[in-house]
Amino acid sequence: MKEKPQPKLFTPFKLKSIVLRNRIAVPPMCQYLSEEGMPNDWHITHYAQFARGGAGLVIVEATAVSPEGRITPGCLGIWNDEQMEKHQDIALAIKKAGASPGIQIAHAGRKANSNIPWEGNDHIPEGHANSWEIIAPSDIPFGRALSKVPREMSINDIQCVTKDFVSAAKRSLEAGYEWLELHFAHGYLAQSFFSSHTNKRTDEYGVDVKGRSRFLLEILKAVREVWPDHLPLTARFGVLEFDGNDEQTVIETIELVKEFKIIGLDLLNVSLGFTIAETDIPWGPAFMAPIAVRIRNETGLPVASAWGFGEPDLAEKAIQNEELDIVMIGKAHLANPHWTFYAALKLGLDKPSWVLPVSYAYWLEKYNV
Repeated sequence: MKEKPQPKLFTPFKLKSIVLRNRIAVPPMCQYLSEEGMPNDWHITHYAQFARGGAGLVIVEATAVSPEGRITPGCLGIWNDEQMEKHQDIALAIKKAGASPGIQIAHAGRKANSNIPWEGNDHIPEGHANSWEIIAPSDIPFGRALSKVPREMSINDIQCVTKDFVSAAKRSLEAGYEWLELHFAHGYLAQSFFSSHTNKRTDEYGVDVKGRSRFLLEILKAVREVWPDHLPLTARFGVLEFDGNDEQTVIETIELVKEFKIIGLDLLNVSLGFTIAETDIPWGPAFMAPIAVRIRNETGLPVASAWGFGEPDLAEKAIQNEELDIVMIGKAHLANPHWTFYAALKLGLDKPSWVLPVSYAYWLEKYNV
């Protein structure tokens, strides 16, 4: 009997030396359950459950490269060896359950020093015990509840943050993570350097798109020098602001991503800018797919994206149509850590199981990748 075609969502994906058992990834999603940046047993259980549920890649939430780079006091960090040693437990738990362990390293910039969402989601006031100074390319506050005015970064600040990213990358490798994502999106520090809304500098890190790109390119280049070439180095980047100037932003993004590729970026996680408070985002099923495929086609770089792919047929369509190489399934995984099994049933995968094959060797042999 002829073997039934399998959904493409459940075919493996190889990037550098890493073979994912399927095209399903859990993107970074902040949990705000850390103290002083330290991972704890809760994080180990939380991330391992997605791997046990069948996802091919699990990326740990935005992890700060320095104490002042945290979004909130509850955010994870990897700026010291004690944190790194606890991250080893997370990475190992993910890998033992059959997924590739990834981590996103980040600096929150002007959105740092915020209260956790259920305690206000606003900036912590000056003088509070948990308050710290925030920095950004220019002294422009975000707006709404995040009204704290950041200090404009000096050249020395820029150099220090670059070193922090390098140190965090080294610790991520030592912790056992196999997939590194740089957080260049969502209005945090790197995104705010690139955006003309938030970067009003008149030196070499501002003025025009070349200057606004410089910080991101320097971070990528510095990390590329310490992250092994055989492991994926990726970035999440906000390609749209929905500010009425999106075509120009996409054009600038494509040119920047081409430079990323030359330096050695292996995949782009296509996301939103979120650098301005008031926007009219057209939320909808798979609404970022047309932009993602455009970036993929015009740069030749593999792409992933989240935002509206939570129904299995939409995720499958994105892979079938070669719009995405990996589909990021976020909130749906929080609701159902076994989303992969649910998708397997919905898409008619032959002999779906709660426990998917975990061995990379299995995929290498079965699919000859």
